[in-house]
Parts: sequence; C-alpha cells; structure tokens
Amino acid sequence: MAALLTVLTSSQGLLTTASKTGDGYAYDFATVPFLAEITKLCISYFLLVRQRAADPGSIRITKDWRTVSLFIVPSIIYMVHNNVAFYFLKHVDAATYQILNNLKIVSTGILLRVALNRYLSKLQWMALLLLTTGAATSQINTDCSSGTTQSVLSAPFIGYVFALVSALLSGVAAVYTEWVLKKNNDTLYWQNILLYGFGSVFNFANLAHSKASSGTGWNILSGYSFVTWLVVANLAFSGLLVSWVMKFADSIVKVFAASLAMLLTTVVSIAFFSLQPTLQMALGIVVASCSVVLYYVPPTQLGAVPKAAEAASKLPK
Repeated sequence: MAALLTVLTSSQGLLTTASKTGDGYAYDFATVPFLAEITKLCISYFLLVRQRAADPGSIRITKDWRTVSLFIVPSIIYMVHNNVAFYFLKHVDAATYQILNNLKIVSTGILLRVALNRYLSKLQWMALLLLTTGAATSQINTDCSSGTTQSVLSAPFIGYVFALVSALLSGVAAVYTEWVLKKNNDTLYWQNILLYGFGSVFNFANLAHSKASSGTGWNILSGYSFVTWLVVANLAFSGLLVSWVMKFADSIVKVFAASLAMLLTTVVSIAFFSLQPTLQMALGIVVASCSVVLYYVPPTQLGAVPKAAEAASKLPK
C-alpha cells in the first residue's frame, strides 16, 4: 500500500502538469479537490454497504456526536494548510519550496513523540534526518555554467515563517488524523465517510468562495479533459490509501511515501521529460533510500554478518 501510495503521489504532480493548457489551467482547479472528496465519499459508502451485506457482524460504527465531531478538525487543518501553502509559494521559488517542505518530516516525528507518546530509536531519528537531507539535497540546483552560482534558500524571512507554519500544520494534520482513526475499532469505511463528508462540505465552501470571487458560472466541469479526470481520480485514490496507511500503519509511512514520491518524480522526469540528471539528484536518491533501510530494518539485521561470510572466515587458511 505504501509503495502504491508513493507511485500515486508521484503521478499527481506529473498529471497536474500535463493538465495545463499553455501557462495555466483551462479548468477551475478549486473543483479538483471538491470532486476528489465526493469521489472518496462515494467509494467509501459503496465499500461500507458491500461489507455490511457480506458480513454484517464485522461492521463497527460509532455515531456519538462527540466522536463524529472529531473528524471535523482534520478538514479544517487541511483547508488552512492549503491556504498557507499558497502564501508559502508566493514568497519562495519552486526549488526552495521543495527543500523547506521537507521540514514536515521532522515535525511529524516530533509530534508523534509529543502528542502520541510514541518513542523512536536513535537509529530511527537518524533515518528521519537522513530522509530530510536526501530529499532536500535532490532539489538543490546550482548553476555554475556561466561562471556564476545560483543561490538557494535565499527567500525573504516571511517565506521561512510560512515554511515553519506549513510544516507544523502538515505534522499536526497527519498525527491528528492517525490518532482519530486509531481511537477506536470503527470500520475504516465508516471513518472515511466522516472524513470525506466533512471534507466535501469544506471544499464546497472553498469552491463557492472561488466562484463568488471570480464571478464565473457554476459549470464546475468547464475546461475538463481526460487528463483532468485522471488528476481527480489520482487525488481520490491516493487519499483513500493515506487513510488506510494512517489506520493500519502510521504517519511516518506516509511521510516516507511522500518524500520518495518526490524522488520518483525526479527519475521519471529524467526518463521521459528530458530533465537533466545532476549529482545532487543522485546523492539525494541514495541518501533517502538508505534512510528507509535504516528506519525499518531491525538493528540486529543491519549489524549482522552474512552467514556465508561468517562461515568462510572460520575456515583454516
């Protein structure tokens, strides 16, 4: 599931780029998350009905308002985060955005420790720092071809403020969503209905605000193409996978999937979109890949000598 989430997350950026018409979008991009939320809501409802028909005893649903209301919070956090990301991008360039965006890796780890009292080993903390370093390194671009060096991380101070706020909101959203999904043994499909039901409401409010501000009509499918529908489908299915990962794994798996997706996008762009490979990209991919091994492979296995090599060392010379 994590590997599939990595592929879908990587595809999202590529498909969104492919959906452009010239330098902009022929469609209102505020409609994409709204339609994705509606799609996730419908799929979750269908899966819940199917599970209830197949095995009614396996369905666990809590309808207490105090429990249901907990699912409002992630929708609000994600909506605020999306707006902060907009202002973040307003003050920094794309490369700096990608680099500073990796602060969410560390913020998620810290919040897991503080909010959920989950302990990480020293090796796992090193793995998270390596992942941050690898992801950031892969995005650094220094152009010395003309005798000058293009500086990075030279954004105004307000850009760094938005970077910290964005990282904090991303970590809070991930950790809170994980906590809410694991709070009880309710069926995931029911919990998804709550998540995406509130998400649909908030995204509709955002869409209505967009329409009112622009003065355009309510034909939300205006300018849509086949690729645009692929963007919606990709966003919907990646969202469903995220909830599965949060329920049965943890926020760190999501963080790794998102960061490795950025590296996968780089590789695909080199192969199919004539992106020139750089040493920074290669080093970033190697470092991030090593961080995955360090985080998930038990220390005893990391330090173990292969049995064949151990046996060979005992042979008389």
